[in-house]
Amino acid sequence: MLHALVAEAAQQTEEVHGELPFPPIAFGIIAVCVLAAMLIVTLAFRSVGTRH
Repeated sequence: MLHALVAEAAQQTEEVHGELPFPPIAFGIIAVCVLAAMLIVTLAFRSVGTRH
């Protein structure tokens, strides 16, 4: 009896899938842009410690 109720409840529940705000490839493009920007900032301060 209990197994039948659990099976029926499992069939009635619908799966909830989270929708992404934009396509998955956009996450990679954004990550590459952010990392490139951090690299540029790092290289911009490369010689600050050797100044007089």
